[in-house]
Amino acid sequence: MSRCAIGIAFATLLALGQAAASAQPLEGAWTSIGYGMYFDIAGATITGYEITKVSCLKAFTATRKDESETPNESTYVITEQPVTFFIRPGNALEVRRVHFDGSASDIVIRRLESPPAACSSPLVDTPLNNFDVFARTWAEQYGFFDLKHADWQSIVLNQRSRITATTTPAELFDTLTSMIAPFNDAHSSIRAEKIEKSWNGWRRNANWLEPAARPRAFEVVDREYVRGPLRSWLNGQMQFGYLADSVAYLRIKEFSGYASDHRFASGLAALEAALDDVFAESSTWSGLIIDVRINGGGADPYGLAIASRLTTKDYVAYSKEARSNPDDPTQWTEAQPSLVRPSTRAGFKGSVVELIGIDSVSAAETFTQALMKREPKVIRVGENTQGAFSDVLRRKLPNGWRFGVSNERFVTDGRSFEGFGIPPDIDVPVFPESDLSGGRDGALEKALDIVRAARTSEAR
Repeated sequence: MSRCAIGIAFATLLALGQAAASAQPLEGAWTSIGYGMYFDIAGATITGYEITKVSCLKAFTATRKDESETPNESTYVITEQPVTFFIRPGNALEVRRVHFDGSASDIVIRRLESPPAACSSPLVDTPLNNFDVFARTWAEQYGFFDLKHADWQSIVLNQRSRITATTTPAELFDTLTSMIAPFNDAHSSIRAEKIEKSWNGWRRNANWLEPAARPRAFEVVDREYVRGPLRSWLNGQMQFGYLADSVAYLRIKEFSGYASDHRFASGLAALEAALDDVFAESSTWSGLIIDVRINGGGADPYGLAIASRLTTKDYVAYSKEARSNPDDPTQWTEAQPSLVRPSTRAGFKGSVVELIGIDSVSAAETFTQALMKREPKVIRVGENTQGAFSDVLRRKLPNGWRFGVSNERFVTDGRSFEGFGIPPDIDVPVFPESDLSGGRDGALEKALDIVRAARTSEAR
């Protein structure tokens, strides 16, 4: 049999397998590969649970909607929040793929014969039970103990002995925070609304800006470098203007908050319309500087949409993996690649410089990854990004507190940048106090020099 015939036969068998899978009823119990999730499907309703070996806590209720335009796909909307997800066929009869709108990957689920044992009885809200759920979740889901040089088992043993029936909520909060604070992981957090306490991890350097100080940095750029007014889109999250010598300047503050209904699809439509406006006069640009130095992240696919306006050919931006084995933090799920594909809409294919820094976080970092293999090369100027790529795995405790864990990695050409961030090609301090007080932006000046040099080179 020829290779072509083999390929056709394989594709046919795969299509038949997916069709058979989609015909199987969804009713029953399903568990995720990685992510620690259990789904109880009954009729048009899904109840989702967060599970560990010692716990089973309800996470959400979702209802099926007849909105999908894709065959063999079921659409669900979570009742407690404006989140949509889809259940699609997997590669076997008892396997499905769950895709949350706005995510760069799927969660693979498989059918169970019965619910997990931990779901047979609810956990009582006690200090020790709260501690154990927290400790067990991190043990089963966190993917970077080796990177952080952390012996989690020893950390847990050392702290657990201090928890008693009389441990106060404030004492418990301080204990849990102390266990993960040394990781400096910006996607780790604890929210205890009942006692009005919250904590978030972060990696800091000498130029890290407190949130209240960040507008000051933008003021310097706008006052000293932007020629004319900045235009704004997407609820102020994207701004555009011109610098000297017809160099275009695109500032992206977030990859979220693009639409008032908070739906990913609405935000994507708004983003594409904004990009049409931004790139409408791109033929007149001498170069483009993209600034994500102060960007808190959001939905990774929005970054892919922007990258698609800058390329003439397909390439893999990154592949996403999740920790897959609760007993072994070195095992990961099968990689799921995300592609950058050229857009048919207005774009720019000339010289691009990207400004990055420690306040470039999460989706700002995966956007930076999405530009790494673009041709001609995007030159990165500034400092290492934050190093927090994983989607936040959001969990709760029996007492209602919520916390976040990093359980995924984004890989480009076999390399993950988790923990230390993506480095610049040209290292320039980002918003140091000497620049801010002097009314200048050294990194932006370097970016302008690079664009001018590229234009001179092209003219020869």
